[in-house]
Amino acid sequence: MRLFHRLGLHDELLSRGSSHSRFVLHSLQGSILGEQDMVGAARETMGFGYLRIKRTDLLDVLLRATTKARIPIHYGKRITAIQDSSSGVTVTFSDGTTDSADILLGCDGIHSSVRKLYVDPAQEPVYSGFAGYGSIIPITALGSNATATASQVRGIDATLTQEGAFAAMSCSAADDELYWAFSGQVSVPEAGDTRDGWEVRRKEEVDGFKASMLQVLGGASGDWATLMRRVVEATDVVKFYPVFKLPLGGAWSRGRCLLLGDAAHAMPPHAGQGVSMALEDAFLAARLLKDLPLGQQQQLDEAFATYDRVRRPRVDEIAKKAASNADVRKKTGPVGLRIKEWVIWAFLWVAWATGRQSVGVEQRHLVYDIDAAKL
Repeated sequence: MRLFHRLGLHDELLSRGSSHSRFVLHSLQGSILGEQDMVGAARETMGFGYLRIKRTDLLDVLLRATTKARIPIHYGKRITAIQDSSSGVTVTFSDGTTDSADILLGCDGIHSSVRKLYVDPAQEPVYSGFAGYGSIIPITALGSNATATASQVRGIDATLTQEGAFAAMSCSAADDELYWAFSGQVSVPEAGDTRDGWEVRRKEEVDGFKASMLQVLGGASGDWATLMRRVVEATDVVKFYPVFKLPLGGAWSRGRCLLLGDAAHAMPPHAGQGVSMALEDAFLAARLLKDLPLGQQQQLDEAFATYDRVRRPRVDEIAKKAASNADVRKKTGPVGLRIKEWVIWAFLWVAWATGRQSVGVEQRHLVYDIDAAKL
């Protein structure tokens, strides 16, 4: 949020999303295992907190900003070839047109054409072993009884099950919409780890999600359990998303091409830092290239090397943290579930007993300032 503030977009984003940062963990038996302010100390340190916002709202704000800055956007373009030289780079598109520039920034996601065609063709996305459901529903769709409980969901309310983790959270400034998600281990489709295989699995999961989720929540009790079931029952449209990632250690630059965001280092969402990583990449790239004579390849090589040296340790650490956070979503039995609940309860209790319940987890990652990073 601090970086969005520097772009002049903070207030508009804040007006569209939910900034509540309380995390509450419920047991399946209805008790509260613990709670914590996820960004309390970070908010006090830097003046900025937490925001959950719908992707459509985020994109709308960004598109409005690019229009205001008179930055042209061309739709329907797909890169088919990249020709790089010491004096410039030329790209060819599927419609036969070409374009040339001093540098090419590949900000085109986990399935990046810039990476596949030129920077690191051997670097391919791999399935993480986890997948999930997700949907957004209006609070009013839950009915009067469940609405009263849902109105108390402000930050993230979650529960662990034997099959994975269920969470619900407000995702609008008016707190009138609820985003819910279930994340757990899902095996590779019988048809194979291919686009067609996952399309078949996606249809199977989407068609049967209500029965599957209600079975997972079958032994839960209490008001929170009632809300979870009502949320599932009130959902008409759900998205199923297998989580892919890029292996650590891939190349991020080659010649006059530089990868940013998921194109360079796509990671599971379990650390909640994906957007932040992409923003930090962009800010550092802008800082390094701002006054650089782009016609000189040697200086460009040095800038890209600095980008790699500054960014890679932080990105790798957070990617490993995301993988570690995913472990709590692994399938387990009744005893394993109780052990998970006890460990998390103990952690949150210690935080409360020592007055650190507002400190949050991994605060040093949240207060990190890319503009202050030493080059």
